[in-house]
Amino acid sequence: MAQYDVIIIGGGPGGYNAAIRAGQLGMKVALVEGRATLGGTCLNVGCIPSKALLHASELYEMSLKDFAGMGIEVSPKLNLERMMANKAESVTGLTKGVEFLMKKNKVEWLKGWGRIDGVGKVAVRAADGTEAVHEAKNIVIATGSEPSGLAGVTVDNVRIVDSTGALSIPEVPKSMIVIGAGVIGLELGSVWRRLGAKVTVVEYLDRITPGMDTETATAFQKALAKQGVEFKLGAKVTGAKATKTGVALTFEPVAGGEAQTLSADYVLLAIGRRPYTQGLGLESVGIVPDKRGVIANDHFKTGAPGVWVIGDVTSGPMLAHKAEDEAVACIELIAGKAGHVNYDVIPSVIYTYPEVATVGKTEEELKVAGTAYKVGKFPFLANSRAKVNHETEGFVKVLADAKTDRILGVHMIGPCVSEMIAEYAVAMEFAAASEDVARTCHPHPTRSEALRQAAMGVEGWTMQA
Repeated sequence: MAQYDVIIIGGGPGGYNAAIRAGQLGMKVALVEGRATLGGTCLNVGCIPSKALLHASELYEMSLKDFAGMGIEVSPKLNLERMMANKAESVTGLTKGVEFLMKKNKVEWLKGWGRIDGVGKVAVRAADGTEAVHEAKNIVIATGSEPSGLAGVTVDNVRIVDSTGALSIPEVPKSMIVIGAGVIGLELGSVWRRLGAKVTVVEYLDRITPGMDTETATAFQKALAKQGVEFKLGAKVTGAKATKTGVALTFEPVAGGEAQTLSADYVLLAIGRRPYTQGLGLESVGIVPDKRGVIANDHFKTGAPGVWVIGDVTSGPMLAHKAEDEAVACIELIAGKAGHVNYDVIPSVIYTYPEVATVGKTEEELKVAGTAYKVGKFPFLANSRAKVNHETEGFVKVLADAKTDRILGVHMIGPCVSEMIAEYAVAMEFAAASEDVARTCHPHPTRSEALRQAAMGVEGWTMQA
């Protein structure tokens, strides 16, 4: 029976970052993963392949619609097979990179599916059905999440697909229905719309992207609608029936009314994700997960001795970078160091066009809390780099405490905001005031000037139109 300082169950961003940090700190560490490749959902069938398709499809649409206006005349032709191959090559390169990091940091990869087998024990079942039990002083659960299901909608990943199936549709649909107006549905729906599909989004709530700053979400919906995405909000899906050639989807108004039927070549079910806790042997150490997964009682510790939890399988936003931060903090705590995660400064991004990026509190949250705040806002329409690039849609909005001027939240929609949101995350981590950003010189002409101009707007001294 092998013995380790730490065994980590799950090889996604949380798991492999925890393993790397444990190796760096000199621990004897093992990582349990049953996939043929490391990286979890994110690298294999999530963040990375979806971004590869988003980038390629954006370039394709730009070549069709935008190049001519800049004096570039082309006649693009879509090669879907090559686009999918490029996606696969990107994934392969990155998963191999993670495997290299495991070897570099002396992490042992226990290939198979893990479950806790009592205090300090992890059983690993290999692909051939054999099972081995390993001992560890500490066990870290990092099993991530899986797509949520919906009654009446059976995913077959042929005509009715989930987020994994939507990455590998063998043809460009003439039409696609997306169930759910959250991040995953809007990103993957955008991919297929750009490539030629008519996309209809059916959402139970009366708005898209629940939890997002309302003004930003409203601007985002208008932008997508202008691109041709149709929205049916306040609609409850009651069923979906697949045939060899398409899907008939039925829904009814949440507020009451007659049922309706929509037909499409494909349906994408994207109503969110749920923690993956099945078959983990949690009962063997007295852990009872709730709907949100395994609960950490104190700084990633569960109620079971020596058992820790990080990432999607516990509370907090289901984001790869949140899992990575928790991974490092958790291992450092195990090592007796001062691991910490600031949950008030975890950015979130939607990689559509325009992109959406947010960090911190929304206006709605500040109003509920009774916090007095000021708003600074700047449109990309007035940003010189955005104008010459023909990328003027969107804005930057800064929310600052009315008394202290401390930055409380930032919400952006526009070009490249996924890269720019980190500036405000750093500022907020250091408890910066909006004036700190407003008085920091930014290079001209760049889109990043909009970040400064929005901060200047908090006190009303924006210098551009």
